[in-house]
Amino acid sequence: MIKTDCHMHTAISSDSDTPMEEMVRASIASGLEAITFTEHMDWEFPETYDLDFIFDPDVYFAETERVRKLYGSKITILNGVELGLKNNLKKNYDTLLKEYNWDFVIGSTHLVDDTDPYYTDYWNSGTEQECIKRYFASVYDNIRAYNNFDSLGHLDYILRYAPGNPAAYSYDDCKGIIDSILRYIIKMDIALEVNTSGYESIGSPNPSRGIIERYINLGGKLITIGSDAHTAEYIGYNYFKLSKLLISSGIHEYAVYIKRCPIMKKIALD
Repeated sequence: MIKTDCHMHTAISSDSDTPMEEMVRASIASGLEAITFTEHMDWEFPETYDLDFIFDPDVYFAETERVRKLYGSKITILNGVELGLKNNLKKNYDTLLKEYNWDFVIGSTHLVDDTDPYYTDYWNSGTEQECIKRYFASVYDNIRAYNNFDSLGHLDYILRYAPGNPAAYSYDDCKGIIDSILRYIIKMDIALEVNTSGYESIGSPNPSRGIIERYINLGGKLITIGSDAHTAEYIGYNYFKLSKLLISSGIHEYAVYIKRCPIMKKIALD
């Protein structure tokens, strides 16, 4: 089984109410060996959505140190951050990563032209296919503008909120821009995150199997795994199902980042 969860949020993130200690206790109960708290840092998130997605790193590091003292003999607790990528925020990212000792940095795109695909106003801006393609184009633009992160978060995140049938979507629908994204992160030694929260909304991980297999076919070797849990019940969500998918796709190990360096772990079905 997969024994680590490298993408989770607590009440330090704007969109979670779950105390960090509760997440730690649930992780231990789930049999995990290591976890990384990757709170949201999305500068310039539109005020119209009523969430700022900004946290105080000093508060975060103090809390991770507190729970580490309590539970560190039972589980490894790592420090991470999920950067909400925008192509004009390089200075903000560089300052944050320089001033604090992070183990793991996820780079994710949550906005397209300052619009959140979670809301219907984004989907009213064009056809569904146009909106999906515009999201992938934004991902590519963002990662070329800033690439000092360890793993590309939930690549086809956009499908979680598509108003149609996401199961009808496939890698082939946007293969040109997706291939450009995958080739770029491979070139830059950036991992591809496999995020199990997609099982809840679209019945598959983010990204989908087709994208994962294309990444491997292009020569990608670094996979990180996380549940994107914002509450305790989603920690390690559908890990057994994901383990079977990855092994059947020829993937037998994944990376856990410590001090920004990948440590490879085996995937097993026991």
